[in-house]
Amino acid sequence: MNKTVYKLRPSDYWRIGEHESWFADMAANGFHLKKMRLQFVQFVKGEPKKMKYRIDVSIKKKITPEQIQMYAESGWDYVTSYNYFHVFSSPVELNAPELHTDPAEQSYTLKELDKKLAMNAGIVAVAMILMIVMLSAIWFLDETPTLVLVEGIAIQQTILTIFIGFSAYTSLQAAISIRALRKDLIGGKPIDHHAPWRKHHRLNSVIALLFTAVVGLGSIIPFVQLAKGDTKTLPEASLDLPLVRLADVESNPALVRGESTYMSDNVDWGNRYTYEWSPLAPVQYETDENGVVPGRMWKDGSGEYSPSMHTRVYQLSIPSIADNLISDLIKRYNYDYSGEDFVKTKHPTFDHLIVHEDEAMKEVFASKGKAVIHVRYYGYADINSIIENIEEKIEIILE
Repeated sequence: MNKTVYKLRPSDYWRIGEHESWFADMAANGFHLKKMRLQFVQFVKGEPKKMKYRIDVSIKKKITPEQIQMYAESGWDYVTSYNYFHVFSSPVELNAPELHTDPAEQSYTLKELDKKLAMNAGIVAVAMILMIVMLSAIWFLDETPTLVLVEGIAIQQTILTIFIGFSAYTSLQAAISIRALRKDLIGGKPIDHHAPWRKHHRLNSVIALLFTAVVGLGSIIPFVQLAKGDTKTLPEASLDLPLVRLADVESNPALVRGESTYMSDNVDWGNRYTYEWSPLAPVQYETDENGVVPGRMWKDGSGEYSPSMHTRVYQLSIPSIADNLISDLIKRYNYDYSGEDFVKTKHPTFDHLIVHEDEAMKEVFASKGKAVIHVRYYGYADINSIIENIEEKIEIILE
């Protein structure tokens, strides 16, 4: 039984002369063309033979039986087709006449393909522009690119844009190359059936490897994020997690959990913690916690004292982006205040510490090494209580 072997295509599909030359060299080494696929070519291992290969172009993807018969009568056997290219072979010793003896006449076979590739390049270019606009909105509309990168919400879209961008590049290159080939044929310059292919083979192999890795990574990441992500009701007891807790900040034994205002999937969303993952922040937590101190009132008389806390915790893969992440967190979640309201404070424990106080609302942004914590607290506890708790919890992230 003949053995089937798959080889990576040496160059882009429109490089006709390089493919003809490659097929002939492969046959001389005992690998005979059977079928062309998207990136790989199927060969059958056999005895080495000196073969000639020629590629005929037709806007129709299927070649007619009549045309196959006509070429066979001239000594050319049909082998396979890919896109608009049809491959024929003939033993060298048969000395079969060329499929096309007049380059100018052969140029007419490329006329419709030239138009189609130009139209395809235009469509893909428009799609690329739209993807860039949409991706730019995700990355830069609220001017928080580091946060977008860390949370991993745009990784898949970015990789998709890279894929479309590569498709746009290859489509444009195909259109330009076929048009240039057609001009050469019109000028009487025939296709070089022995065109060197090894240089493009090496380049194509590297690009294919990198492209496969990037697209593969882009396909896996969303599934990993989905598998790792989870939301649960925050238990009243302390957890061995780097979460600043409302009870620890309040330090009031009379504090009890507030009534649930929204339940979904058996999760109390007023008292919950969410775990997320991304390549640049493999550990991410977001929490909401609400409490009530019975019998105590807000100072403005608006009702029973009900402190609350929202936290975000990040363990970064690249510690150097912590400062930019804090800046982006301030931009993203600062709804009513100017940048001047956030004060950078020196602290012996933290690399960065930024605080903001406004009556009962207190915010702290802190980082140390690969750890970043953001706490937004509503209540009357001292801000130093928040900082001390962050100081304790941030060590858990660094372990």
